[in-house]
Amino acid sequence: MARYKEFEENAVLDKAMKLFWEQGYEKTSMTDLVEHMGIHRRSLYDTFGDKHTLFLKAMDRFRTKVNSELAGIVKGSETAVEALQLIISYMIYGNEDSPSGCLMVNSAVELAMRDVDVDSKATESFTLAEQLFKDIILWGQENGELNLDYDASVLAEHLNVVGIGLRAMARTSIPKENLQRTANISIKLLTK
Repeated sequence: MARYKEFEENAVLDKAMKLFWEQGYEKTSMTDLVEHMGIHRRSLYDTFGDKHTLFLKAMDRFRTKVNSELAGIVKGSETAVEALQLIISYMIYGNEDSPSGCLMVNSAVELAMRDVDVDSKATESFTLAEQLFKDIILWGQENGELNLDYDASVLAEHLNVVGIGLRAMARTSIPKENLQRTANISIKLLTK
């Protein structure tokens, strides 16, 4: 007779996601995951597969959650500049209960050169972020907030690279105020 799962999948996946986000893939052991997720090793394997498969699922979960939060930021913004400011601040400061930086950026730096699956997921995530920036920039150009001297695609590419750098540096001891100053300059360069 099959046993009933004694856990909610997304809740324990969120725990794994945060642990990978904090420690990285290589430093996180299966024992760490079992203890942090609060489930039995057999349940982990039966539900999520091996460590690599769990990691890829954690990356997907991260992307889904972040995209939802970013969509909410854009929807709640009155102007394109406000949306850009809030998104960049989110990249720097994150949420209070989340590790610093970004799971996608951390994973790309740690693994993308030798893991095609991680490279693919990180690249896809960066592409989605760039498209979001492009949409916001087009909005700002249409309503006269943002500079028309450059194509929205070029400006989005610039902001995306700045955002990736900010998320990587958010993991260091550099004061967040310094990162915010850099972000503010990047946004100011886009405004009229």
